[in-house]
Amino acid sequence: MSAEQTAEESLQLASSHLQRVWSSWDEPTDWADLSTYGFYCLEARIVAASLHLGWRRPGSHWAKEEAAQRLHEEHGLPDIADLLVALNQTRKHEAYGDIDRPDDLNPEEIAAAIEAYVGHVGELLAR
Repeated sequence: MSAEQTAEESLQLASSHLQRVWSSWDEPTDWADLSTYGFYCLEARIVAASLHLGWRRPGSHWAKEEAAQRLHEEHGLPDIADLLVALNQTRKHEAYGDIDRPDDLNPEEIAAAIEAYVGHVGELLAR
């Protein structure tokens, strides 16, 4: 994908990430894939919604988190701030091992929350 990524390209990317989420949450949970692809799936959907709305493309993790908050406040999408933080922390735990993974994570609930957010962004883009 180019630096001039479209909302549609970002949606396609998120869809491929969602497939990895669904293949990783069941027993035994593949926390590396669930956290990494779940995190990236949400970020790709945030980018797609931002581009669709004519906003500047958020580039950093922090900018995407801010865009997610704006999508929540201005367009009624779910507040995923805590989910983004938990996924990113888990992703770093799996990749580097130097921080703890949150204790209270339920992989099925995480996968369902990611899929729900994907659906909400899809509805926003259909408007």
